Amino acid sequence: MAKIEIDRRYCKSCGLCIGVCPKHLIRWSEEAGETGFFVEQVEEETCSGCRLCGIMCPDAAIRVYR
Repeated sequence: MAKIEIDRRYCKSCGLCIGVCPKHLIRWSEEAGETGFFVEQVEEETCSGCRLCGIMCPDAAIRVYR
């Protein structure tokens, strides 16, 4: 089981992480910030920890923990 942590101070709501997740475990949250809606992880228990979301994030706002 892996978990991702999204630092909302750095997330600019580009959504690149949503498209790259092979298990579709990242989605738009219902909470908005200055730059748009944040992203959030769903179904933590099925995350494999592949780290593609963290690699894709242009602002290094995502950390993956295994």
